[in-house]
Amino acid sequence: MARATIHLRVIPLVAALIIPLSLTGCVGMQMGSQSAKTTATGSTAGSSTDNANPALERCDATLGTLAVVEDTSTSWYHYLTSQWRLGPTTPVLKMLAQQSGCFVVVERGAAMNNVMQERGLQDAGELRQGSNFGKGQMVAADYSMSPSITFSNQNAGGLGGAVGGLFGSVGAAIGGSLNVKEASTMLTLIDNRSSVQLAAAEGSARNVDMGAVGGMLAGTVGLGGGGYTNTAEGKVIVAAFTDSFNNMVRALRNYKAQEVKGGLGTGGNLKVN
Repeated sequence: MARATIHLRVIPLVAALIIPLSLTGCVGMQMGSQSAKTTATGSTAGSSTDNANPALERCDATLGTLAVVEDTSTSWYHYLTSQWRLGPTTPVLKMLAQQSGCFVVVERGAAMNNVMQERGLQDAGELRQGSNFGKGQMVAADYSMSPSITFSNQNAGGLGGAVGGLFGSVGAAIGGSLNVKEASTMLTLIDNRSSVQLAAAEGSARNVDMGAVGGMLAGTVGLGGGGYTNTAEGKVIVAAFTDSFNNMVRALRNYKAQEVKGGLGTGGNLKVN
């Protein structure tokens, strides 16, 4: 009887947390929904930004031009696109880089095919006069920034047992649906002229996924799941990359070039007998 009383007490408590979320998910299509946003928010055009994440680090002066390049042959990229069915990270990183004011972003990805296609049409004489697609107009990329996901956990666990211990079987069912998602990422910055690595920064993020709690409560308090009950792995990954980018910008503010006696690439000081 005592256990049943605890169950009856915990249901209103959990319902109070979930009801507003479930109700919000029932109002239909929401353009610009806050629940769907990641830490990469807003927009950017040239040097102007709109609704950018206030936690994004910014630079007072632009450091140079930047190309963002993913290594699509790596295992993390395959897992990202095939298992989680998420898209490339480059669009998010490009927006963060431009919003920060630290870099001018140049295209070196798939869109370069279209850039070169227009120049091919110009060379073939297929474009109208005055199209102005002549040679010598492309901007060089001073730097390349490469992303990687070093760790990602869809369920870091721990909450199921804790909640179950407090509230019995109902609490265990609820706790079992609270999946803790974590991700750790890396960004590296390369000088394209010398190929020297200028900076590297890790980042991490953690979030709690409500999982099937909404669906469980559907039979208890008459509410359906969905809406806010699922947090995409992509949101955690974007948050981790935002953290990586912020850490890189903080390091670049104090940048000082590394020096080797005798000059870089002249043999180094670790001699071999």
